[in-house]
Amino acid sequence: MSLYEHVFLARQDISTQQVEALLEGFRTILTENGGSIGKTEYWGLKSLTYRIKKNRKAHYTLMNIDAPHAAVAELERQMRLSTDVIRFLTVRVDEHDAGPSAMMRRADRDERDGGRGDRGDRDRGDRDRGDRGGGRGPRRDFRDRDRDFAPREPRAPVEVEVAGGSEEIS
Repeated sequence: MSLYEHVFLARQDISTQQVEALLEGFRTILTENGGSIGKTEYWGLKSLTYRIKKNRKAHYTLMNIDAPHAAVAELERQMRLSTDVIRFLTVRVDEHDAGPSAMMRRADRDERDGGRGDRGDRDRGDRDRGDRGGGRGPRRDFRDRDRDFAPREPRAPVEVEVAGGSEEIS
């Protein structure tokens, strides 16, 4: 049998218990077709980079699958039919990681460091916070725009000939 890592994204408006119920349904599909799930990780409700099917967030779940291709194909078919699953990705791997996935390790690191990563408490110096120009010249505001786009000098009147005489247009 082949080894796969499978991640699916569930809609933002379902609860965590409903995501667990989806996971159990997918587990039964795999076991009925001769496969098994080694490890599952619920990564939580996370923001999406762009909207998918009108959703701004999604529940992320990872499954390590040991199953034949037919079982994975049936799992993906059922996910396409499900209205609760908005995206999924299945990747064949040579071996499964024994420890937590990179997403779970990142969450552990963020908790230890207070969410600041490896930056620590760097001293920002005496930087002027009012000017965010980044060395691109003086900061402009709307008053400068009004000065640049002031009304022009009035034009000289133009004389136009019309039927029955001439007329002056300003």
